[in-house]
Amino acid sequence: MKTVKISLNSIDKVKSFVNVVTKYDTDFDLVSGRYVIDAKSIMGIFSLDLSKAIDLNIHSENPETILEALKPYIVE
Repeated sequence: MKTVKISLNSIDKVKSFVNVVTKYDTDFDLVSGRYVIDAKSIMGIFSLDLSKAIDLNIHSENPETILEALKPYIVE
């Protein structure tokens, strides 16, 4: 599992993020405080506080290609 911080501070970013992660046959979890949401669920994402960075857990053996596709959303 790989964890990165992402920012989804606009509706368009959320929509394009969900389009990217649904292309992969792996599990993605968004963690914000004590809430854990399926990253492929657009309704779930909108239930989070999107004003700050969110942890994204990628449950994949080789997350390199996924990380490359998610680069526009990753914050340090």
